[in-house]
Amino acid sequence: MSHVPRIQLSHNGGSIPVLGFGTAPDPPVASEITKTAVLTAIKAGYRHFDTACLYYTEEPLGEAIAQALKEDLITSRGDLFITSKLWCSDAHGDRVVPALQATLRKLNMEYVDLYLVHWPVSSKPGVYEYPIKEEDFMAMDYKSVWEAMEECKKLGLAKSIGVSNFSRKKLAHVLSFATIPPAVNQVEVNPTWQQKEMIEFCKANGVVVTAYAPLGAIGTFYGSKNVMESDTLKEIANRRCKSVAQVCLRWAVEQGIAVVVKSFNEERMKQNLNIFDWELSDEDHEQIRKIPQFRVCRGLDYTSKFGPFAIIEELWDGEV
Repeated sequence: MSHVPRIQLSHNGGSIPVLGFGTAPDPPVASEITKTAVLTAIKAGYRHFDTACLYYTEEPLGEAIAQALKEDLITSRGDLFITSKLWCSDAHGDRVVPALQATLRKLNMEYVDLYLVHWPVSSKPGVYEYPIKEEDFMAMDYKSVWEAMEECKKLGLAKSIGVSNFSRKKLAHVLSFATIPPAVNQVEVNPTWQQKEMIEFCKANGVVVTAYAPLGAIGTFYGSKNVMESDTLKEIANRRCKSVAQVCLRWAVEQGIAVVVKSFNEERMKQNLNIFDWELSDEDHEQIRKIPQFRVCRGLDYTSKFGPFAIIEELWDGEV
């Protein structure tokens, strides 16, 4: 089984495995398929699992983990690192703790290792749908939401708390008043959206970056073939007798960040884990640096003429 290194989190949050297993199905799949995939991933060596209220995969993830315990694939819940996320309709001060409690019931767990604010925007309370209706968007009260996130940690419901899809400006705003600063910012990072300034900003402020869409996230709602079909990445992969996916994941790990990758294919799961006994060269990194940059997850579905962000430039504070 591959040994997966870990990165220390701030504020006694333990450490996060640098390679995690994503459970966001796009297009959606039956719960049993997710459960089987998670069990296969545990057998392959994954110990970090990423879910969210939005994904509807919390329950099958919890069922898979219970099955893994029953089959002695893991010795205890403590062997795993579980991340989940607060959906926009629960991003209101009085709804955060109940939302996490609901997540824990679905997971059948007493705590998650990491709980993230999924997007920097709120929506009409109690409405769970995607895409969000334009008229349901609301400006987030960052202070009250973050205070409630801190309460989740104080109550022991989450070992660490963080954010997702926050620009540097929005993250800096939370850092300006947080008693317990975000431990993680989960954002898109891949060779076609390298996020150098974001990674440097987070490192300077003790925040770990976790990358999603490390392979371009080709799917129904968004995604791009630019990563997996990059001539540069193919050339590096061929030279090193690796897959393009392995090159992408190894590149991300060498940035000093964590990565969440999703594949329900057993062979690719194993390939994606096989990135820790080799390194990219300086020449490889120089080639990757020159790849044209384009954000895959542009966030158009989180903009609205009725909401706080009318255009994506406002959502990302110009980081597009």
